Amino acid sequence: MSFRQLAKYLAKLEKISSRIEITKILAELLKKTGRTDADKTVYLLLGILAPSYRSIVFNLAERMMIEVLAKAYKTSAGSVRKLYKSVGDLGNIAERLAQISNLKSQISKSSVSEVYNELVKIAKIEGEGSVGHKTDSLAVLISKLDPLSAKFVVRIPLGRLRLGFSDKTLLDALSWMEAGDKSLKSQLDKAYEVIPDVGLLAKQVKELGVARATKDVMPIVGVPVMPMLAQRLKNPEEMIAKMGKVAVEPKFDGLRLLIHFKRPSFIKAFTRNLNDVSDMFPELSDIGRFLNAKEVILDAETVGMDPNLAKIADFQTTMQRRRKHDIELLKSKIPVAFQIFDLIFRDGKSFMGEPYTKRRNVLEKTIKENKTFVVDDYWITESAQEIKRRHREMVDDGLEGVIVKRADSKYVPGRTGWRWVKMKGAVGSEGKLADTLDCVVLGYSAGRGKRAAFGVGQFLVGVRKGEKFVTVTKIGTGLSDEEFRELNRRLQKIKLRDKPKEFEVHKNLEPDNWVEPVVVVEIAADNITVSPTHTARYALRFPRLVRFRDDKSPKQATTVSELKRLFELQK
Repeated sequence: MSFRQLAKYLAKLEKISSRIEITKILAELLKKTGRTDADKTVYLLLGILAPSYRSIVFNLAERMMIEVLAKAYKTSAGSVRKLYKSVGDLGNIAERLAQISNLKSQISKSSVSEVYNELVKIAKIEGEGSVGHKTDSLAVLISKLDPLSAKFVVRIPLGRLRLGFSDKTLLDALSWMEAGDKSLKSQLDKAYEVIPDVGLLAKQVKELGVARATKDVMPIVGVPVMPMLAQRLKNPEEMIAKMGKVAVEPKFDGLRLLIHFKRPSFIKAFTRNLNDVSDMFPELSDIGRFLNAKEVILDAETVGMDPNLAKIADFQTTMQRRRKHDIELLKSKIPVAFQIFDLIFRDGKSFMGEPYTKRRNVLEKTIKENKTFVVDDYWITESAQEIKRRHREMVDDGLEGVIVKRADSKYVPGRTGWRWVKMKGAVGSEGKLADTLDCVVLGYSAGRGKRAAFGVGQFLVGVRKGEKFVTVTKIGTGLSDEEFRELNRRLQKIKLRDKPKEFEVHKNLEPDNWVEPVVVVEIAADNITVSPTHTARYALRFPRLVRFRDDKSPKQATTVSELKRLFELQK
């Protein structure tokens, strides 16, 4: 397929907000896409070059793209900048410049694969002079494209393609492509949970069909499995009633990691949002010394330690390890322990379908005793009182609480069923919100007085409703000066002129500035109330920022159904 054909589909998708219509158009496109182009087409539809675990990203600043357009269309950066102030979209500017340049009659013959491969090649340019090399190469690529193709190619490196759908819609489209409806979606979902690479899955479906592509999918060392997540229940009595015999584990306030190892020395570590953070933890290079296995995939909580006080550090301290520089210094300043609590894969065998007790038994035989890679304690019980006792012990020891797991549960990615349940802090009292929410920042308004210096006075957050984001509260208090400044730094990079079509916001709540839905924040509140104006139909009372959740993606934000469940737990 030519990239020009793909660009026509992108233009069509840009104008549509109906989920079902988007799905049908994607199905039509995928049906026409060749096997060799399927994965590349899917990545480009999502405005990316690869799934997050492969760490192939552009992150090109707008000021650099202005230089690119000036070079591509032989004009001045000042002229492009002037256009940008009036138009507000560099993709539209590229289209306009291409139309009025000497290339206006050019019809691009570049294929999807050629454009994609060139973008990947440019994204991988590193070293001295890499910025100039990147802008020169991107300018050459764009100058060869027709106006419509140039428009969308410019948006991809900026992370501004945003067509209002995600991986889940593409899975729907693959089902529609083959069956003409969503009947194959559950098979595709299950395969995607084990190998969350929708491009790879699309390519396999094109080659093999859905049935063969999704049959007996095995975890792959080096490709992160979607993590299993915990539900919420009101109290231990309800846990025992719904789950029966359970295991009780300590709940640490750390960074969730999926650790992949294969002898002799392959090691990867992925966060909940599937980002590769292997470089953040040089301690992982020692794990082979403590394993009775050739290859494993482990689920763990990484916990920072305060070496001076000999106690567990808080989450924000642990997250300092995400800095790219001074990792060796931070290694001594913030040593970590890996609290390992599950085994997903070992020596060619998947353990996802095995019961919890068997996985734990194999895990204990897999890891030799040491102080860095520690197998979590657990206690089997059928007593609500025992859960309460263990919970109090953990809180008294400075932990968040406990995780309660059904003793016979399989490892099922996502938050489904009553398999895992978390219990944090004090047992929730009547009418109080007993847990926090992970919300996505949708926009912000400038502050007055002192806050004017921060750039942010109030920000609007939402939760997920399918592919949409719906509002749940505005927050303007409870942040330190530094938190206001940090929020402003993050939001300035992702500010948008227009409201994204996946946002549902009441006109009375619209902020001064919209942002891309990428910043996830953990929010605490006194309770949840029914709301006539917030589009989630619920609102948070006395909300406050707990922390930025860089380890979570917007796809892992709290959902409306989870919000409703929390509301019901207050009663």
